[in-house]
Amino acid sequence: MASAAEKGVVPGNGIVDKPSNHSVEQTVERFKALLQAKAVTLFTLIDHSGEAERVGMKMRPTKLLIFGNPKAGTPLMLASPSIAIDLPLKVLIWEDARGKVWVSYNSPSYLQERHGLPPELLQNIAVVEGLAAKAAE
Repeated sequence: MASAAEKGVVPGNGIVDKPSNHSVEQTVERFKALLQAKAVTLFTLIDHSGEAERVGMKMRPTKLLIFGNPKAGTPLMLASPSIAIDLPLKVLIWEDARGKVWVSYNSPSYLQERHGLPPELLQNIAVVEGLAAKAAE
């Protein structure tokens, strides 16, 4: 069985980091196209590095996409209202100091455990794994 580190999960915080084969901008565009193809709503895109630049600071390219589907999210919130803190789902696409691009997100199993979600609802948030992997490939 693969360790947490081998799966891309940082122990203790539930964040999965997937390496991307593309620039931040290309990865963002790929992710947006995947959301559109699956009829998933992109609620907003926050350009952290752009906002830093706007106030005279430098930051490597860093963008946060916030997305979801009420048909998937509502049953989760009905089962465990605290999951609303982590919904809509989020994906962080960022560049590290070496120029490597990453796609980071909360592990669905971590969110399931954190909020006590029933196993049958895990699939409602597990979509993030496939989207992240496809955008990064």
